[in-house]
Formats: sequence, structure tokens, C-alpha cells
Amino acid sequence: MSLNAIQVKPVSEEEEDGPSAQPDPNTSFPSLLHYRSGSGSTTPRSRQSSPGNSPRLGPTRFASSDTCDSQYTPLFLGFEKELKMQRRAKRKVGRAWYSRKRVKFVVGVIGLLVLFFLMNWVMLLRLQDHGLHSESGFSGNSSVASVSVTVREKWRKLGKEKKAQKGNYGRMLDLAAHALAEGLNKPEPKDLWLEPFVPASSWKPCADQRSWEPNEGKNGYILVTANGGMNQQRVAVCNAVAVARLLNSTLVVPKFLYSSIWRDVSQFGDIYQEEHFINYLSPDIRIVKELPKELQSLDLEAIGSVVTDADIPKEAKPSFYLKNILPILLKNGVVHFLGFGHRLAFDPIPFQLQRLRCRCNFYALQFVPKIQEVGALLLQRLRQNEGHPGPLDRYLVGSYAKRIKKDKSHSKKASRYLALHLRFEIDMVAHSLCEFGGGEEERKELEAYREIHFPALTVLKKTTMLPTPAELREEGLCPLTPEEAVLMLAALGFNRKTRIFVAGSQIYGGRSRMNALTSLYPKLVTKENLLTQAELEPFMNFSSQLAALDFIGCTAADAFSMTDSGSQLSSLVSGYRIYYGGGRMPTIRPNKRRLASIFMKNSTIEWRVFEQRIRKAVRQTKHVQPRPKARSMYRYPRCDECMCNMTITT
Repeated sequence: MSLNAIQVKPVSEEEEDGPSAQPDPNTSFPSLLHYRSGSGSTTPRSRQSSPGNSPRLGPTRFASSDTCDSQYTPLFLGFEKELKMQRRAKRKVGRAWYSRKRVKFVVGVIGLLVLFFLMNWVMLLRLQDHGLHSESGFSGNSSVASVSVTVREKWRKLGKEKKAQKGNYGRMLDLAAHALAEGLNKPEPKDLWLEPFVPASSWKPCADQRSWEPNEGKNGYILVTANGGMNQQRVAVCNAVAVARLLNSTLVVPKFLYSSIWRDVSQFGDIYQEEHFINYLSPDIRIVKELPKELQSLDLEAIGSVVTDADIPKEAKPSFYLKNILPILLKNGVVHFLGFGHRLAFDPIPFQLQRLRCRCNFYALQFVPKIQEVGALLLQRLRQNEGHPGPLDRYLVGSYAKRIKKDKSHSKKASRYLALHLRFEIDMVAHSLCEFGGGEEERKELEAYREIHFPALTVLKKTTMLPTPAELREEGLCPLTPEEAVLMLAALGFNRKTRIFVAGSQIYGGRSRMNALTSLYPKLVTKENLLTQAELEPFMNFSSQLAALDFIGCTAADAFSMTDSGSQLSSLVSGYRIYYGGGRMPTIRPNKRRLASIFMKNSTIEWRVFEQRIRKAVRQTKHVQPRPKARSMYRYPRCDECMCNMTITT
């Protein structure tokens, strides 16, 4: 085959436009040429032929390279120039297409982001400004709209003044404000102010029934110096009464130990009626106001008659006292329990001894007249009507309840109120070892407080691997903050008009921390703003006496909500309401562990879901049950020793 038999032709327009004829940048120029072999043949290769069978043009063993180069160089150069131009044109087209595609993609992404933020902005405006811009949504109720605006304005001011105090609940508080504004004309849940009446009302008080002979108290005298605040001291007194009966001893009217935390010099007679206490319990034990003169001069510590709380195990059984305390009493004629508190077990205890503890708590300890009188004034103003005493008033304020009944200057129906015990004082906050959103400043402040008031806890914290604040919160061991408390109340369905009495002393964080409550519930009151300065003056600097007023306000409330189940005031108040309430005095006992798991989702959870979960968690604590074994009868008086179950007896 001669070189003259080879014909070279350029790629036709038809082939160039076809998909199989697209030039490949990686393919060498000679492969794009066609040839034919055989004499006189001019038929080009078919486009459907396999490219793998096409011989490549170039130097071969049958031809001289010089001849080929000299003969086809001009032709090659022409084709090469044309193909380069085609490649360059297609690259420009490709780059232009890619650039347009990239611009469209970038514009699309930016558009999606703008749309996303726009939707979020619109939703936020609808959430915050619903009352202002959506009057039709409230069926023309302008009062609801104004409430929403007022709440929004208060939150904006709060955010400027003390942004950190909203902690992690800013979003949820805004949702709560919106829900309360919408719910002004909606009825509250039916069971909100009720407890299960039929099972609760079947339990009747009967701790006043006695079936034993009086105790002569001939084995010696018992002195008791109780520690803690008013509520801890109340428990200590009733435990001391039971121990005195157990040891057949005479009880000297208890004294109260001065505390660096409470800083109160009040003694038993400043809070409780001594004569009533002595006389009411006289069929049970012998009580005197002071030691006989021959024993007053003894150095009790020197003779080994001082027994501290460190010497007695917590919740010690009666056998401990009979084995360890009775011999000292018989030898020296006197024993002094110093710092006495929660030092007597709840089980196993003889039936009548257990009933004596209930009798002491619910009957023998009556507040002094000055506390009862001011307590009656507090209840009158809480109800906004002096002519309607509550079912528990006579047990709390004695004869002053009759004065409430006689004064009918207001004919309107008494308004009901909710009592909330916020156990969020600095001692509770510091002792919990939890964190409450205050950052490094808060940690330093609480650590300094612990070093002064809880040195043992400080040492334990430094020497022992304790749970982290996050772990404590997950286990429900942290007190509810004011923000968490108000979210719980709003979720339960208490409307914005609810009158709330807040009990407690100095809330940690002060006024700024309370703004979460006052912004959502403007009818929030305390004893400090219900009573005049002159009425409060006799109780100033006496925290135990002020706590007695809180006790009265909480116990007589139409509904009571605790925030810390470990609080002694909450325990005593809930027990008192069970004992005398007749199944009509509901108490909200939140399960903090379950609430913690709900609050942890505060950044994403929707309000409707939050409501459902909170209500379910609280509803599960409302069931009526007898006192669990080894639990306090002061808190759970539904037991045979304290109350009689009429469904069983009948």
C-alpha cells in the first residue's frame, strides 16, 4: 500500500455535531483522521465503526517518516489550527456555562438563607407582638392585647436591666407570657384547685385520741436545745416529747439554739404558747418550765450528761435511747440533748408513741397570740375579704378566726389564692452545690458562703469526688429556681389573674430574680407588701417568727405549691393541709427529677408539649396514698397512728 492511496479529510459538520464526534482533549490529533486502504477506494469510515479498530496515522514500518512529514505537514497544520480553534471555542462555552451554573447555585443558597431568617423573624414577631398586631385572633378582646403588650414591655425592660437572670429560660418565659395572654378568657383545668376528694376525704384526724396512762417522769429530766430554723425546731420538739415518754422522764420546755444562718434569738415562748403546750400534753408526759434548783448548779458536761447530735445517729431507733441514754439519765438525773433535731426514726416506733408525735405537731404547738393576730390580718388581705374565714383558720390563728367571721364589711365572695414556697435562699442554694446561671461570679459567692457556714461541706468538696452540678440537676437534687417555678405554674394552667402568695425570706438574686414571677403574675404578693411596717415591726430580726407568718399563709391557701420536697416548711405545711383539709386542700408536689428532664429541652420544646409533660409529671404526685414506710408522719399523716381511714372502719 502506497502513501498516495491514503486520503485525509477533516471532520464533517455532521460528525462534529454528533455525540460520538466530540473532540477529546486527551486524544492525539492523528486519531481524528480517517483513511482508506485499497486502490481507488474513497469511502470514509462509518461513524458507527469501532474506534478501537481504526489504525492511527503516523510513522509506520512501511513508510518513511521524512516523506510523511514533508508531504502532510501543511495539511496537518491546517487541521491542527482548526481543531485548536474548535477546542478553544468549546472551552469558552464550558466556562461560561459553569460560571452561570455557579452563580445560580450561590444565588439559590443565599435566597434559602434569607427565606429561613425571614420566616424566623416573622414567627418571632408573631410570638412577641401578637397582642398588638393580631386583635382579631383574640376575637376583638383589647384587654388581652394590652396584657400581651404589657408583658412584652416588662420583659424588654428586664432584659436590659438583668439579662443574666433569665438564664437559659428566656425563650420559654416568652412562650409562657404569650400563653397566659391568650388564656385570659379560657377556663382553668378542672382539677387545678382540687385533690382527689373521695379517697382524700375518707381520712379523718384522730391523733387526739389517747389510750394510755399519764407518764410520771420519775427517771429524770430531759433538756433539749433544738437547732435549725422554726420548722426544724418544731420537728425536734415533737421528737423530744416522744423520747421523754419513751424514757419515762420529765421534759423541760425546749430551748432553741442560736444559728449563724438564721440569726434569731427567739425562744419557745416567743413562738408557741407554753401553757397550752404543757397542759395539752399533761396526759402524756410531765413538762416543766425549768430544772429543779438542785440540778441547775451541775456542770452537765463534766458529769457526762451532754449529748450532742453527733453522738446520736440520724433517725435512731428507740432501742438506741433505751440502751445509751437511759443509763446516763438514771445515773445523773438529767440529760441535755444539745443541737437536737431529726434524731428519732419514723419506723419501727410503737403505735402510741407515734401517735404522740402527731398529737404534739397538730394540737400541742399553737402560735402565740401576737403571731395569730397578725396571721389573721395576713389571711384577710390575701383573700381580699375579711368576712370569709378558711377551713383551717381556727387551727392556725385560734380565736382570731372568729373575728374574721364577724367582720362582714365586704359582701363579695372571697377570692382564692395560691401559696408558693420558693426555697431559694442563699443557704439552700449554697448547700445544694448546684449552679443557677450566674457564672463565675455566682460560683465564687457561693463558695465563700460555704466556707463560712458549711465548712464541713467545703472540706468534703475538696477531698471527695462529688457529682457535678449537671449530674445533681439531672437527679432532681437542685432547688427549683424562680424561673422554673413560674414556668411550672403557667404550664399547669394557673391564669394570669391568679393571686399568688410567695413565702420565703431573702430570695437569692434579689428583686431581679423575682421579675420572672411578677412579669407573668402581676398579682403576686408577700407578707412584706400585705402587712404594714407597723404590723411587721414586732417580728423584724426574728426570722422564726416571720417564718410562722409564712406557715400560716401557706397552710390556709386554697392551693399550695412547693418547689423543694426536702424543705421542712413545705413538709409541715403539706402535712397540716392533709390532716385538717378534709380532702379539699390540694398541694402541688413537683417531682424535680422529672421536671429536670423537661427543663433540659427548654431551647427546643414547644409550649403545648411542655404543658402536657408538666401536667403529667405533677398529676402523678397527686394520688392519695398512706404514709410510706419510714417516711415522716409530719408530711404524710395518712397513717393509722395519726388519722383514721373511715372506709376501712365502716
